[in-house]
Amino acid sequence: MVSATTKIVNPMGMHMRPAQLFVNTASKFQSDITILYQGNRINAKSIMHLMAACLKQGSELEIECQGPDEAEALAQTVALIESGLGE
Repeated sequence: MVSATTKIVNPMGMHMRPAQLFVNTASKFQSDITILYQGNRINAKSIMHLMAACLKQGSELEIECQGPDEAEALAQTVALIESGLGE
């Protein structure tokens, strides 16, 4: 298992469009990808779970990846968040 802490930087937070982009990216990997935020474990491959988490600009979260491609999954998901989720 690998993990990293990151922060939502885009002004609108993780609304529908960036959440879909994140799910599409996470779903390319075999590894389980979980976001830890305010004591909750969020399935990063579920748009409904991401939307329900209300991740806003400045939200600090930890991404955990576990599986055969965990290092690449972590690198791509952290890079996506830190790049502003396409916005």
